[in-house]
Amino acid sequence: MLLVSDDPERCYAAAMRILSYRFNSEGELRRKLEMKEFGRELIEATIDRLRDEKWLDDDRFAAAYVRTRVRKGIGLLRVKRELIAAGVESDTIARALDESLPDHDERAAALASARKRLAILRRRDDDALIREKLMTYLFRQGYDSSMAMEVVRELMK
Repeated sequence: MLLVSDDPERCYAAAMRILSYRFNSEGELRRKLEMKEFGRELIEATIDRLRDEKWLDDDRFAAAYVRTRVRKGIGLLRVKRELIAAGVESDTIARALDESLPDHDERAAALASARKRLAILRRRDDDALIREKLMTYLFRQGYDSSMAMEVVRELMK
C-alpha cells in the first residue's frame, strides 16, 4: 500500500495546486512539497516533470519577479535578497536583473520612491525625524546606503 507521501500523482497534483495560486521558483515549490511530507526523490521527480512540461522555469520566474517588484518601487538589493530567499540561483538572478531592466535608473527609482514617502512624512514630522525615517524607508526598500543618503540630501534641500 502506498502512503500519501509516496504517490507520484498526488505529489504532482499538490504541486499543480500550489502553482495554480501563483508562479513559484523551484526552491519555493520544493519547500512547500517538503512541508506536505512528500519524499525527496518524489519531489525531485515531480520538479523535473514540471520543468519538462514548462510549468516551472526559474529564469522566467526571476525575470517576472524583477519587473514586478521594480515597478512597485522596490530597490534592486531587496529584489535580489528576495529571489535568494525564494531559492533562485545567483546566476539566474544576475541574468534576470540584466535582461529584465536594460535601461533601469536605480537613482531615479529611489528618488521617486523617496518623494512619495516624503509627502506623507512632511504632514506629521519635523525635518530631523523626516530625514531619519526617509533613510530607513529607502534601506527597507532595498536601496544602498550611499544612494539613499544622496537622495535624502537632495530632497531635504
